[in-house]
Amino acid sequence: MAAAVSVFGELLITVGLVLGLFVVYSLWWTNVLADRAAGRQSDDVRRDWAREATGSDPKTFDAAGGIGFLHVPAMGEGEVLVKKGTGTSLLNDGVAGYYTEPVKSALPWDKQGNFTLAAHRDGHGARFHNIHKIRTGDAVVFETRDTWYVYKVFKELPQTSKYNVEVLDPVPKESGKTEPGRYLTLTTCTPVYTSDFRYIVWAELERTEKVDKDRTPPAELRG
Repeated sequence: MAAAVSVFGELLITVGLVLGLFVVYSLWWTNVLADRAAGRQSDDVRRDWAREATGSDPKTFDAAGGIGFLHVPAMGEGEVLVKKGTGTSLLNDGVAGYYTEPVKSALPWDKQGNFTLAAHRDGHGARFHNIHKIRTGDAVVFETRDTWYVYKVFKELPQTSKYNVEVLDPVPKESGKTEPGRYLTLTTCTPVYTSDFRYIVWAELERTEKVDKDRTPPAELRG
C-alpha cells in the first residue's frame, strides 16, 4: 500500500510539472516567440516604407507583408502590425489580422465600410490582452505609410457569441449605427484564457492626417 501511494504521489507530481510547463509555454514562451516574429516583420515593413516614395496609393501595399500599424493607447501594448487574414498561424506571429471571411473587411482608405481586426488575447503575443481597458471616447489610430487614421471608440460589447458574425457587418447593428460610415471593429476571445465568446470594440473615423517627413504621430499618441 505504501509503495502504491508513493508511486501515485510521484505521478501526481509529474503531471503537475507537465501542466506547469505547458502553462509556461502557452502564456510566456509563445509570447517570446511571437514578439520576435512580429518585431522582424514590423522592421521589414518600416524598411520598405523608408525605401518607397510617400504619397502613393496605399492600396498598392503588399497585404501579405503588412498594411500598417494599429495604435491603441488604452491597451498599452505598443504598435501592432496588421496583416491580411485571421488564420491561427498568422495571428500566432503576434500580429493583428483583418477579416477576409466570413464578412470581408473594408480598409481604412475605403470611402465607407468596416475595418475589422482580430488578435489573440492570451499567448502568442496577446496583442489584444487589455482590450477590456478600452472605453468609449478613447482613441484608436491606424498608421499607414503616408496617412494616420484617427478613430474614436463609441461602443464596447464585452461578450457575444463567437458565431455572431454580424458584428463585422459594414454597418454593425449592435453598435447602434444605422448608416454607412468609416468604422473600425476590434475582436478577440473572452473571457481571458478561453475562446468561448468574443469581446468587441467599435470605433468611427474622426479624421486623417498626412504623415510628415519625421513621422510625427497625431496628438492622441503623444500624450
